[in-house]
Amino acid sequence: QVPLVESGGGLVQAGGSLRLSCAASGRTFSNYAMGWFRQAPGKEREFVAAMSGSGGSTYAADAVKGRFTISRDNAKNTVFLQMNSLKPEDTAVYRCAARADSTSWGILSNIRMYAYWGQGTQVTVSS
Repeated sequence: QVPLVESGGGLVQAGGSLRLSCAASGRTFSNYAMGWFRQAPGKEREFVAAMSGSGGSTYAADAVKGRFTISRDNAKNTVFLQMNSLKPEDTAVYRCAARADSTSWGILSNIRMYAYWGQGTQVTVSS
């Protein structure tokens, strides 16, 4: 069992920033790769960013490259998503996810490769 709890969502104006956190339970957090996904109204859930267990491999979707940064603090069992220069199209429910460690983009960018999911946190960007 790897319970995941997101926090940090909210309402922000376009151009603003938010930092999402995802806290995990367990003693083997570093053995899990972590990902962030989002789902906007009327759209399918899509990959946002992911990081391998050690933090050595990091990936981000083209739509957020240069604006969003994923990081993790294994000592605190927490993964973060720093979101800068937010746009209205970033509005979505953001969920963190965990899976057995991997460094592969093909695995970590694939929603079907994750076994554990948080409840989600709403991010709303106004214009």
